[in-house]
Amino acid sequence: MGEGAALLPKLEVEGIVFPPVVSPPGSSKTLFLGGAGCRGLEIGGRFITFTAIGIYLEDEALRSLSGKWKGKTTDELAASLEFFRDIFTGSFEKFTRVTMVLPLTGQQYSEKVAENCVAAWKAAGIYTEAEGMAIDKFKEAFKAENFAPGSSILFTHPPSGALTIAFSEDGSVPEAGRVVIDNKTLCEAVLESIIGEHGVSPAAKRSLALRVSELLKESQDVEEKVGNPVIVSA
Repeated sequence: MGEGAALLPKLEVEGIVFPPVVSPPGSSKTLFLGGAGCRGLEIGGRFITFTAIGIYLEDEALRSLSGKWKGKTTDELAASLEFFRDIFTGSFEKFTRVTMVLPLTGQQYSEKVAENCVAAWKAAGIYTEAEGMAIDKFKEAFKAENFAPGSSILFTHPPSGALTIAFSEDGSVPEAGRVVIDNKTLCEAVLESIIGEHGVSPAAKRSLALRVSELLKESQDVEEKVGNPVIVSA
């Protein structure tokens, strides 16, 4: 765990705390909190929050993103579709925690995610039988679940593309996943549905842009100090 990432604070969204680091289900790595925000809708003139979402990244993410995005401001990153694409397609581990603010059934959640994924794949011309089978497995994993407020859906997104799905009734993170679906397209699409072009949580995207921008600036400052040592006369 890089020093800058390790020092990042926890985040709180709608009373739900996202700790600064976590070890995802099915993983031996420790990831840092890249950002967090809510998902909600404007209903009857009021913004109703349904879930709080935290996105964690492996340290390798900073090395991977540094070349292209170092020196960019939060606003520049937040406005860049390419920046978020480099995250959800990046060759480093990601972890997503979706925690309920309001109750939701597993079927409601999985049907909406599946619908969005399939529509995007068909539009891009990449929907195949393999993706269809992956979606069926995804929906099956949620079929018997009912999520009370405070319970969470946990996704581990490794570079291999084998999406691990786990559930938690409280803030804990289990060591093992409930289901593993070996489909890279789905693995990326689940995170894309949150931070992609039509992502469901603009607040999480903004938070991610802010914290990654700060971390990349810190690493740049360190590099400049190392590259230009201060010479003290005797």
